[in-house]
Amino acid sequence: MSPSPVPQPRAATVRGALEAELSSAPETGLTAKELSARVGISEKDVAGHLEHLEKSLRTGGAALEVIPSECLACGFVFKDRKRLTRPGSCPECRSTRIEPPAFRIR
Repeated sequence: MSPSPVPQPRAATVRGALEAELSSAPETGLTAKELSARVGISEKDVAGHLEHLEKSLRTGGAALEVIPSECLACGFVFKDRKRLTRPGSCPECRSTRIEPPAFRIR
């Protein structure tokens, strides 16, 4: 069993660190798993922080862009989904093999 990565100490707040990571995100964006590893928080906490960050960004004139989840079995894209978490199953084929959403700031 490999040791779990030790989170680096943060100089900024969690949301500030998330904003910094998302500002420098590639075109493909960053998933919740990638963000949790970079910022040092649990993957489950990322969605809650992103919801609050989205509101803060709106007041500053920026926006959180969500690259939607996609079913790996049939290709269904969850473009109308409002929740920032990964869907449990595809409404078309019921597969649970779903690519998680990715995020970036525009």
